[in-house]
Amino acid sequence: MSEPHLAARLQGLGTTVFAEMSALAARTGAVNLGQGFPDTDGPGEVIEAAVRALRTGHNQYAPGIGIQSLREAIAAHQERFYGLTYDPSSEILVTTGATEAIAAALLALVEPGDEVIALEPYYDSYVAGISMAGGVRVPVTLRTPDFRLDVDALAAAITTRTKLMLINSPHNPTGTVLDLDELSAIAALAVEHDLLVITDEVYEHLTFDGLAHHPLAAMDRMRDRTVTISSGGKTFSFTGWKVGWACASPDLVRAVNTAKQFMTFTSGAPLQPAIAQALAMPDSYFHSLGADLQAKRDRLCKGLSEVGFDVFVPQGTYFVTTDIRPLGYTDGMEFCLSLPERAGVVAIPHQVFYDNTEVGKPLVRWAFCKQEAVIDEALDRLARGLVTTR
Repeated sequence: MSEPHLAARLQGLGTTVFAEMSALAARTGAVNLGQGFPDTDGPGEVIEAAVRALRTGHNQYAPGIGIQSLREAIAAHQERFYGLTYDPSSEILVTTGATEAIAAALLALVEPGDEVIALEPYYDSYVAGISMAGGVRVPVTLRTPDFRLDVDALAAAITTRTKLMLINSPHNPTGTVLDLDELSAIAALAVEHDLLVITDEVYEHLTFDGLAHHPLAAMDRMRDRTVTISSGGKTFSFTGWKVGWACASPDLVRAVNTAKQFMTFTSGAPLQPAIAQALAMPDSYFHSLGADLQAKRDRLCKGLSEVGFDVFVPQGTYFVTTDIRPLGYTDGMEFCLSLPERAGVVAIPHQVFYDNTEVGKPLVRWAFCKQEAVIDEALDRLARGLVTTR
């Protein structure tokens, strides 16, 4: 159904699936394993830093590019973890979460008709951002069972109209962490075809089994053609604070800020000093974050497998993907819409992340960034509800 007053480029976007499923969880009292937010807050000392900022006059507009201490902390973080150096004054832009950074980058860099390659399934804001920029979305599909990048398919997707690639690693919703061979292939294609790249790296510290995240900007000849985007929401469990950033060469940062300044201009003034402090947390914090989430991943994966799903164990992020067909279901959307009434649990159907919807139709995403008791309750409900309705 078309919306009579909505611009043609936005027709079909509707309400984000995360809002719909969270509303469904609230209405039915279901356990929400849909939307990717933790159910516990991050470090207390970071909260106290925000409180101090509120009480000491950090309540008016922050500079449009972000406060100096946060930009310096982001630069220090990039050098500390990846050996990448950025000038805090000209190569870092603070945004209202990573979502705004992605949207601003697309609006700034994409002309109407430009093709944008993205790894499918993709976070739904990519679809909206590309559409708002007037770009043409070109999917390269990550397929079960391992969701690895098909480099040949990526190369085949590039045309004379391709402007940039939008790369997400660790990848939501599949949990794939691109390895050095895959990143090298992306870099080689970007250089060969003179493409820009936007990288969404919000799950950079949420990797498991000893795997490390490698930024594309660290690959040969990629720093000055890559807009690296991340945020404090996932790393520090403050998703509601919406403090994100983009790191890039001065000309790319100026371009992104040209769009961003007319969206929010600035936001989160008292939260920015707190995230600056968080980025300087000791190594032990980042290590324990991954270890804690890996234990929850394993707990949910084991339980979902015992219920009867085919489970694809993720290498990173908050999410695990399952195939629902072993339980006799074939349509993930129908399954997820009926699941709260049937079993008292909410999950997200993969097909909303695809242009090639048939590929994602039997797949469902579950979030494990929850307390162990919540995960266990969800698994108990699934075991009871799905067994009795099969």
